[in-house]
Amino acid sequence: MTKSVVNILKNIVIVLSITMFFSCTNSAKEVKDFLADKNLPIGEAFQVVHQHTDSGRVDVKMRAPLMLDFSNREDHPYTVFPKGITIINIDKNGDSTTIKGDYAKSYKKTEVSEIKNNVVVLNHAQKNKLLTEQIYWDQKTHYFFTEKKFAFYTATDTIYGTGFEATEDLENWWVKNQTGVLSIRE
Repeated sequence: MTKSVVNILKNIVIVLSITMFFSCTNSAKEVKDFLADKNLPIGEAFQVVHQHTDSGRVDVKMRAPLMLDFSNREDHPYTVFPKGITIINIDKNGDSTTIKGDYAKSYKKTEVSEIKNNVVVLNHAQKNKLLTEQIYWDQKTHYFFTEKKFAFYTATDTIYGTGFEATEDLENWWVKNQTGVLSIRE
């Protein structure tokens, strides 16, 4: 008699376990909505190393200690790099431009990134260097812009000011409110 009671109890436990297992399902959309409501990322990556290739040639290298994925945002999906980022753009000639910052946020739909806190943009071939606290980078048009204070160093000039725009490789640049000594070619 005790064996039959034990078997009945085992069967009840198995049926309840199976019922609980199949009744606790959430759709992927429900999980994404929950994470979005709580302002939580849907993914985290540590020690990120990314390389992009075009026709077999590496044209972008990126490193970041931490990446948080908020692509579950319906209107404005984005990715955050709260512990900094380093991006190296390599052109077809092998020349490169490095972009570094202590924090970055990249919006997926607009392809505009905000990089801030100790931002350094360096064109290695021309030795042009930009220092600022915040810059926006339009990846579609390959263009930088900021309304913050900056220091821009070329081979011959040092320019300080507020408001700066440049092509991604720092070859063509425009300053708004500037100070400093400039060499003028006649």
